[in-house]
This record gives sequence, C-alpha cells and structure tokens, in this order.
Amino acid sequence: NLTFNMGVNYSYQQVPLGARTSQALNSISTVPGLLEFRAPKTQTKNFAPKVGFAWSPDYKSGLLGSLFGEGGKTSVRAGFSMGYDYIFDNLYILSNPPQLQQTNDVDPNVSTPNFLARGGLPNTPVTITSAAVARASTGSFEPDQQVPYSLTWTGSIQRQFMKDWSIEVRYLGTRGVHLLTQNRINIEAKVDPDLGLSGLPTFLTRPSQAQLDALTLTLAQINARPRVIPRYAAAGFTNPVVAFLSNGNSIYHGGSAQLQKRFSRGLQMSTAYTFSHLIDDTTAEVFSTVLSPRRVQNFQNLRSERANSALDHRHRFVTSAIYELPWFRNDSNHFARAVLGGFNIAGTYTIESGEQVTVRSGNDSNLNGDSAGDRAILNSAGQEGVGSLVDPLARTDGQIVGYVARNPSARYIQAGAGAVSNLGRNTFTMPRINNLDFSIFKNFRIGESKTFQLRADMFNALNHPQYVPGSVDAVDPISTTGVTRFNQIAPFSVDFLKASQVFSSNPRVIQFAARFNF
Repeated sequence: NLTFNMGVNYSYQQVPLGARTSQALNSISTVPGLLEFRAPKTQTKNFAPKVGFAWSPDYKSGLLGSLFGEGGKTSVRAGFSMGYDYIFDNLYILSNPPQLQQTNDVDPNVSTPNFLARGGLPNTPVTITSAAVARASTGSFEPDQQVPYSLTWTGSIQRQFMKDWSIEVRYLGTRGVHLLTQNRINIEAKVDPDLGLSGLPTFLTRPSQAQLDALTLTLAQINARPRVIPRYAAAGFTNPVVAFLSNGNSIYHGGSAQLQKRFSRGLQMSTAYTFSHLIDDTTAEVFSTVLSPRRVQNFQNLRSERANSALDHRHRFVTSAIYELPWFRNDSNHFARAVLGGFNIAGTYTIESGEQVTVRSGNDSNLNGDSAGDRAILNSAGQEGVGSLVDPLARTDGQIVGYVARNPSARYIQAGAGAVSNLGRNTFTMPRINNLDFSIFKNFRIGESKTFQLRADMFNALNHPQYVPGSVDAVDPISTTGVTRFNQIAPFSVDFLKASQVFSSNPRVIQFAARFNF
C-alpha cells in the first residue's frame, strides 16, 4: 500500500548559434570587469530531481481506523520536483549588436558588373573600428545563460466514500527562480526614495506660496542627477543597454478541495474550490501585456516590484456536471427510445476573483528615460475608480518644487516628472468572472458501435455582462492595442478603470453542432 518514486531529469538548451556568434562581433566594445562582449556560455548542470510517494493507509480499529477505514479507500500523496524552463529565441533576436543593425552600402556611382549575380548588397556585418563608436552605438547585451527553473512541492489526502464519491484536499506550492526580466543595465532612476533619491511631493490641495518657497528640492536639481550609471557613462555606454536577465522570482501557495462523483446512474460531477496567492516581481519580459508593465519602474531596484502577480486570482470555484436524462432511456418502444430518449444536459459554473492591474502614470515620472513601468500615486481616501491629472507648483523664483492634483477626491493621481509614487504593482482588481456554460445534446445510436449526436452549446448561458480581460471560459490573451487610447491603465486616459468601456461584455454565444462517432 505504498509507492515511492525518485528520479532526475537533465535539461540542456544550447545558446543559439546566431546568439553565440553575433555578440562576438562586438568584442571591440568589451570593458573588462564591466561588460564583456563574447559568446554567452551555455549552462550545463541543469539537473532536476523529483521525489514523491503515494500511500493507502489501512487501519481496522481505533481512531485511525475511524478516519481511514479499510485499505484502498484513502490515498495520501506528497511530492517535490524541480523543472527547468526555456529561454525563447526571440530574446536573442532582440539583442543584436550594432554591427548587425546598420546597412551595408555600395557606391551607386561605381559600376559593378554582375551585381545581382554576385549577391547584390553584401550580407557581411558592418565593421566598426572605433571602440568609442561601438560602445556609443551598443543597445543590447547577452549575459551568460541562466535558465529559469521552478521548485514545486505538493501534498494531498483523497478519500472515497459511499460507492461513487470521493473528496480530496490538497496543497500546492511553487517557487519560480531566475525568471526572465527586461532590464536596461546601465540606466538608473533619478527618483527612488528606496535608494535615497528623493523626489517632489504631490499635494491634494494647493499649498500657500510661503510653503512652496520653503521647499528646497527642485525639478532642475533632480534633472541634474545622472541617468546613465557613472561607471557605464565613463566607459562610453551612453545609450540604454537592454539585457534580458534571469533575476526574477515568484512564489505561489494554493489550497484546494475537490468533490467528485464518477459516472453512475446517468450522473457525473466535479466541484472544486481553490484559495491561492501568487506573488512575483515581474510578469512579462516583452510587450505581451498592457495590464501589467513589461519593464520595472527602476531597473536598479527590482525589490520594489515585489507584489501580487497579475496572474493572481485569489478565489476560484468551479462546478461541472453531465446528466443523462432517464426518460425513455430504457423504454421498450424502440421509436420512443430512439426519438425521446438519449438526451443529456451538461454545464459548468465558474466564479473567480478578477485580474490584478497596475495603474501607471503614463509618463516618465522617475526620469530614467522609460515610462513603461512608472506607477501613479494612491490617495487612500479618494473615490474608487477616479483618476486625476496634476499641475506643477513653482516657487517665487520659478523653480518647480511639487505638483497638485486637479481632482483632490481622486483615488489615483498621475505622478508628474520627478514626483514620488507611493503605489505598488497590481493594486487594482478587475471585475470577477461569474459564468455559466450550458449544453444539451441528443445521441442516436447506429448499430453497436456508432453514434450520431446533435447538440446546442451556450457560452455565458445567462448572458451576464462580464467586462473582463480575455475570455470568461478560456485562457485567451487580450488585444494589446485596445485597452485604452494609450495602451495602459493611466489616470489621464478617457476610459480610466472603466472596464465596460474597454472590454467586451462576453455576451452569450450559442452554437449548434452535429457529430458522428464511429
């Protein structure tokens, strides 16, 4: 009554040939101890252990006997596993050196016999002979391979009761390590209180001129701070150098309970509830989402990004069933059995917490040259769902020293240039999913082994308006161009936090189908 398994996987993913050779073309830009442009090294020690057991306890009497009963009706399972992910090739394609991002030219005033027959324009990399020019033109860097991996641990107790029923309680934990993030390794924010870089205040009501004149920090002083990290600027890397680093992390804990009835007496059903929590510091490494930024707010402060994940759905309840209607199923009248029998109904009801959204300012508030991740300001006493722009405030000498919200009752306020944001990632929750899908179908038996089926399926059968990203009954992506007019959730957007103005209501869809099984 005990099964024990141990194993180990080995994962090897070679850095693509193009990535190994292309970065070496930019070897002239190498600065020892800072950035070395060479073929990235492939990680070779990717061993992933796995261990697990399944145990069916058998106690005849006593307390344990009353809990577990006879053998074969209770299962206790637990396990631990490690698994490696893949680094997709698109990240390498986005990291070409400057030698592959320039056009090879030919002199149009010089006649070249058999130009096309000899290949036309040359396809060799453009040679850069000046290290200073190469470094100033460099916009990407490929680090040595560090493959993301996950650690998963799980435990469950399953119990059969009566004849056809079972209940299971389980726990699942998963930790993601070395997750990919998009970074500009030589760029720092000019405003980040976590790193001692103070910024300008934002007021709900306009202060007096005397109060403004007493403020010492100005926008001009913040602008004077370096955007390029000094050691990179001194080496000549003055353009943002993008690198996809394996420095992200995630942690998931989930507890669930499931009740199942196997098919008998014409009925099969399953009901499950999951309570879970997913925390991460990055969700997307490329422009695959508009509800959560693809880049961090400050490239040198990943820790401040740690928050509820955009993929965190705290509560989820799903119940589904299929029932074969008993009427005329075994009728002795062949015609009645064929025409009136064989009807089935099926349905799935889902209710789930909404998706998490990051409210952003839509401008480069921390002045690091990138507005993708810059978040807004939270007014905890403000009206939910209301946003506000800001106006600059100046001292008597004309220096900008702060901002004031145009709407003091707004909950989310835009962070102006050089202003301090107090908002974390994914602090706004979209509407929940509350959905019923329903089907009815009729089976016609043809001979011993063939059936013909007519069916009608209704998705969102009750036609509830559900303004949620993507689909209510599938894992579908949303368009990256239609969320707001500026492709992000920002307080200045005309449709700010108005899900009914941005997303489809997922109206009822009815489809009819015929299926022949043989």
